[in-house]
Amino acid sequence: MKKLLTAHYSLLTQKNLLAFSSGIDSTALFFLLLENNISFDIAIVDYNLREQSKEEVEYAKELAKKYDKKIYIKSVTLPSSNFEASARKIRYEFFEEIIKEKGYDTLFTAHQLDDKLEWFFMQFSKGAGTVELLGLQEKEQRDGYTIYRPLLNYTKEELLEYLHSKDIKYFIDESNTDTKYRRNYFRQKYTKEFLSEFKEGVKKSFAFLQNDFNALLKIEIIYQEKDLYILKNQKNDLLNIRAIDKIVKRLGVLLSQDAKEELLRQKNSVLSHKIAISITGDKIYIAPYVKTTMPKEFKEECRLKKIPPKIRGYICKEKIKLN
Repeated sequence: MKKLLTAHYSLLTQKNLLAFSSGIDSTALFFLLLENNISFDIAIVDYNLREQSKEEVEYAKELAKKYDKKIYIKSVTLPSSNFEASARKIRYEFFEEIIKEKGYDTLFTAHQLDDKLEWFFMQFSKGAGTVELLGLQEKEQRDGYTIYRPLLNYTKEELLEYLHSKDIKYFIDESNTDTKYRRNYFRQKYTKEFLSEFKEGVKKSFAFLQNDFNALLKIEIIYQEKDLYILKNQKNDLLNIRAIDKIVKRLGVLLSQDAKEELLRQKNSVLSHKIAISITGDKIYIAPYVKTTMPKEFKEECRLKKIPPKIRGYICKEKIKLN
């Protein structure tokens, strides 16, 4: 595991932030990053649900001081209803705020193989396609930064063995065993036992699925400037939606199932009042949605070049020249 990250040399010169919790996974990743000479700082969220969370934050502070890392801490109290979704939203808003203000390039998260398989089972149980089933990707481009998940091929048990072999302190969040949370239900009932028996087969299957997924989701970008993307219309709803989904994630918006269905019906859509998408002819246009006053000459030029109306505002604002 020590050589886990050495192939990713670009990380040596980037400014990296680690999403930390003092748990097994993020503590293992903390020390693996150290071993591989990857510079990073840490960010931790205290949800104030457990007494132990205060100790976890103190441990994070100790590690930051000992290894000369900057540490960012957020303390919040969330309603018990829909806690997991609310916690995730708060967590990523916090990380993205730090990334934007402090100029980080990469966000490391410590998701591992158990998480990937849990997600697979959860999606499989309710009906899903390849993108939804695979879920967590090793690298994911977001608006202004990259999420990197280097532990996806390692089980929690393997990370535990690593921590024990180094005599490294870590914490166990007791709420992770509470099966009222759907993720924990799948973990306790299916994932742990399945991986204990079929770990190597699961790793191989995910590798095969990833190769198939990469071949399926090969996006053909005809033109890009700033946040304007023009893709090739593949004349296939599934392939088009997969490509659009990947691009809008880069722009910081998630494409819900309802939004996908609406887009396929209307061929034109504005997501979250932020991102305009138009499927027209042999092209797909994606750009931030901008309302602005446009000169008559510009509007006529767009009409002649068949630029969709919802896309024109961004092109005008950014003074993008299209051939």
